[in-house]
Amino acid sequence: MPLALALVPVLSFGLSPMGARADEASCDPYKDYKCLDTYLGEDFGTRFLNYYKLEWGQAAAPSDPSAPPSRRDYWPATPQSTPPMPFTEWPYGGTTSLGVNRPNSVDSPFMAAISNTSLGQWMQDNNIQFYGWLNVGGNVSSNTVRPGGNAPIAYAYTPNTVQLDQLVAYLERTPDTVQTDHIDWGFRVSAIYGENYRYTTSYGLASYQLLKDNKVNGYDFPMLYAEMFVPQVAEGLMLRVGRYISVPDIEAQLAPNNYMYTHSMMYTFDNYTNEGIQATLAVTPNLLLQAGFNVGTESTFWHVGEKVPNPFPNPLYPGRNFLKDPGAKPSFTACIRYTWNNGDDTVYPCMDGINNGSWGYNNLQWYGFTYYHKFNDKWHLSFETYDIHQTGVPNLNNPIVQTAVANGGTPFSPQYTPFNAPNLANCHNPNALTCRAEAYGAVAYINYQASPLDNISFRPEFYDDAQGQRTGTKARYLNFGLGWQHWLSPQIELRPEIDWDRSIDAKAFNGNSNAGIAPDKNYTVLVAADAIVHF
Repeated sequence: MPLALALVPVLSFGLSPMGARADEASCDPYKDYKCLDTYLGEDFGTRFLNYYKLEWGQAAAPSDPSAPPSRRDYWPATPQSTPPMPFTEWPYGGTTSLGVNRPNSVDSPFMAAISNTSLGQWMQDNNIQFYGWLNVGGNVSSNTVRPGGNAPIAYAYTPNTVQLDQLVAYLERTPDTVQTDHIDWGFRVSAIYGENYRYTTSYGLASYQLLKDNKVNGYDFPMLYAEMFVPQVAEGLMLRVGRYISVPDIEAQLAPNNYMYTHSMMYTFDNYTNEGIQATLAVTPNLLLQAGFNVGTESTFWHVGEKVPNPFPNPLYPGRNFLKDPGAKPSFTACIRYTWNNGDDTVYPCMDGINNGSWGYNNLQWYGFTYYHKFNDKWHLSFETYDIHQTGVPNLNNPIVQTAVANGGTPFSPQYTPFNAPNLANCHNPNALTCRAEAYGAVAYINYQASPLDNISFRPEFYDDAQGQRTGTKARYLNFGLGWQHWLSPQIELRPEIDWDRSIDAKAFNGNSNAGIAPDKNYTVLVAADAIVHF
């Protein structure tokens, strides 16, 4: 395991064992949890590798019989397990899951490896964990333009290549939301490096990598937040402050949180992160309410109100200055989540990043909902639909707009954002300076658990980019994907898949907007696979 071997000399520095251990030969922690430390051994490297060995072929970590209950006994039943699913609770964002979370609950080879050291014991006593994963993938595609020829397909946007998708590390403390007798707190500091940084980038936070240099691999910090859990308010109130993943969606940026390697078109052009404060209240075990105040989507609070000189006053932006990011402004989020049938069904309508919707870096006005249904222990459905829009998006068909953009007269002209700038709109009226740009779609994941270590997902999707502002091409899209998630252990996952994408109204594939290469195909056939190794 290259990751494990690479980490040994780095992470073992300064970690000294606290005591000697007996021979591991007769020890099986799945039968006798008390012998886990004996099984793992003494030094960091041995313990790290032995933990992978211990879990190989297993569907879960060995369980500690003395651990406290992992959920409140009157809470809706936990519908899924990991493996083989990417989650245990039906997903909802902006909070640590209420009623079902205990600290130190992440199954981590790194934490197991340092548990016999003074550092490991201190972290355990203070409910702090460090963990992460390495994600590498590749694809074979009918497209040929490199880089970027698979776009608007994301997370495998360059055809016929192998790439580092993401190397992710978390340092966190999660609040205990099972207990009801004291206020608890938590935090998360996350870092990501790899090709996938381009999908989490927030304008103003190391965004030069994507917007000025168009780097293939880059870094980002998608989650930097603190939490406070107050159990005395109804069934529990969670407050989250900082940068966090936006609340809606089946899918997520982080590889282990997804069924498949690639993503739906809907998620590719969706809200990713918010900065602000998010409150989640469990009114009852079945009913959760969420409300948040933030500064828009993929925007930073220091851009709020910031203006830059306008070198080319024009009918779009007539003043001597304009806002650096018109989407960085006070915004709100609101969601309702209701669960019934003892956890088998959940609906989750949301609105996210709501303000006046003016054209910004990614100032999406998100309205939609997700629905989850568990048919039985083998089958379940995840479904999502949404409508997103922006207002006042410059019209790419208008020559006045074209001149203004070319001469630096907009906040996202090439002089400011040479790469990956937000798209203009293909407005119906060529004489209009701006128009409302809208996209809507529906996607489902139909899942079959073939074994405790295997899940098969079928993903049908329809997406309508009515003005082409999201994908760069005014078109309707169909996507059908079939994926297999196979876990070698709770720490190692393989995800092969095959996808067929079609743009109905125009050619949308095998181009590269950053290089001025127009798309020349209206379909893509993609065979892809990735591997996730947790540490």
